[in-house]
Amino acid sequence: MDRKRKKLPIGIDSFEKIVMGDFYYIDKTILIKNLLDQWGEVNLFTRPRRFGKSLNMSMLKSFFEIGSDPSLFDGLRISEETALCQEYMGKFPVISISLKDVDGADFKMARELLCSVIGREALRFDFLKTSERLSEEEKNIYRQLIKVDDTGQTMFAMSDSAVMGSLKVLSALLEKHYGKKAIILIDEYDVPLAKANEHGYYNEMVLLIRNLLQQALKTNDSLYFAVLTGCLRVAKESIFTGLNNLKVLSITSVRFDEYFGFTDDEVRKMLAHYGLSEKYQTVKDWYDGYRFGNADVYCPWDVISYCDELLDNLDAEPKNYWSNTSSNDVVRHFIETLDAGVTKREMEALIAGESVTKEIHEELTYNNLYDSMENIWSVLFMTGYLTYRGTPSSGSYPLVIPNMEIRNIYKDQIMEMFVKNVAGDGAYFRSFCDTLKNGDAPEVEKLFSGYLRRTVSIRDTFVRKPTKENFYHGILLGILGYKTDWYVRSNREAGDGFSDISIEIEDEGIGIIIEVKYAEKSRMEEVCREALRQIEVTGYTEQLKEDDCDTILKYGIACYKKQCRVMVETEKY
Repeated sequence: MDRKRKKLPIGIDSFEKIVMGDFYYIDKTILIKNLLDQWGEVNLFTRPRRFGKSLNMSMLKSFFEIGSDPSLFDGLRISEETALCQEYMGKFPVISISLKDVDGADFKMARELLCSVIGREALRFDFLKTSERLSEEEKNIYRQLIKVDDTGQTMFAMSDSAVMGSLKVLSALLEKHYGKKAIILIDEYDVPLAKANEHGYYNEMVLLIRNLLQQALKTNDSLYFAVLTGCLRVAKESIFTGLNNLKVLSITSVRFDEYFGFTDDEVRKMLAHYGLSEKYQTVKDWYDGYRFGNADVYCPWDVISYCDELLDNLDAEPKNYWSNTSSNDVVRHFIETLDAGVTKREMEALIAGESVTKEIHEELTYNNLYDSMENIWSVLFMTGYLTYRGTPSSGSYPLVIPNMEIRNIYKDQIMEMFVKNVAGDGAYFRSFCDTLKNGDAPEVEKLFSGYLRRTVSIRDTFVRKPTKENFYHGILLGILGYKTDWYVRSNREAGDGFSDISIEIEDEGIGIIIEVKYAEKSRMEEVCREALRQIEVTGYTEQLKEDDCDTILKYGIACYKKQCRVMVETEKY
């Protein structure tokens, strides 16, 4: 790498580490000014994962905390706000915790993890044990926050009341020591609730988190202001009961819309810095497309990850980096709830790049996320699996899939569902395979078309033709996978080219070559003949002959949406 180029911050969400380590940083520091100008005592930012929430929280901590290094902000935009920096930089005690790792298999473990997070943060202020401004009673209260259990391990031993009041107590002690009210930063506040819902202890965790937040954010005279981040805005009656000072800044809010995610201009500059400007359109197609408020943004994690690969291999293909950081459960739930009615057609429209207008409910509870299709649409929207185009009206948004990366997640989930269906519909697929082996083209056409009508159609209206063929290719491979005694090869080298699918039925001496092509409806028969000619001209059958297949079936299949045309030619030796 050119020495003048900064390092890429792969997986680094520490502002100090990025600046001190000379990593590439896209300047979001004006968030600080806007946060102060557009004052809110408790601010909740909801954004999908991997959009820079943790890095922004680290940046806030580095700016406001007493004892932080002011040189970290030299040359950054906020440093131009001289009066603001003089008044606020390094002037406040800051309590900063992240709940992203509070993931216990049961409530006891989750509670211990939460205590550990709070206890470790309290340990940063160990000077409180000897502070001359605290009474002995107050010092003893502080010691309860950092008391380790009898095993001497990292688990902190707090009573329920101590856990629930921990942030309030810590901020009060810090205010007394410094004579300044505290700033509280809570990153990924909703992760413990999501994990509790998965593992079956949701009600217990809701009670714990609700009391923790109420005491820290509602009845806390030592609070200057607070910032929370998460994926979802959990319904007020579940977690924010009575918290009237909460300002919610969601993905639909115009305020702060460009501070989470990379703008188009920021991505262009970053690519230019690394000599990758020629990859702009690919990066845009795959990782752009999100709309927060009035800003169109890219996913930072994806852009940085792809740039990193391109620096080693300029021919590297884009990947689904974002999907590898989550289980994508919400998409799986969505696919599994599809029926043969409106929802299925809406799914097909989304895959085709069209929009579907739906009412969005931004306040949900984790234990009710999948109770209705309306809720699932909202979750898909708020977690980044859908975004919006155009103008919302009365709470309804024209929803679209943001980009190629997210679209592939849907396609993968659809194909997974299809494979499960194959395993559960043996009679249908046994009939298809038998018909294929017997060379009955009209019946193959009938059965395959029938199945295409039953499944979710992936109409690749905005991708190249070869990609359109991949869907039908995948469907056929899934069906053929039912026959475990058939030797099925896909896109293998054969003759002078690559056949789509090659099959050997060894105990019967039968070989099958299938060439799948996408065709407009008016050209389906013509394209079938082209496929058969391709098999003949390129010599796809040669390997089957060498493997002693005395009967070879050559299939040309043309597909358009949920229709297909099938032709077959038979050779015997």
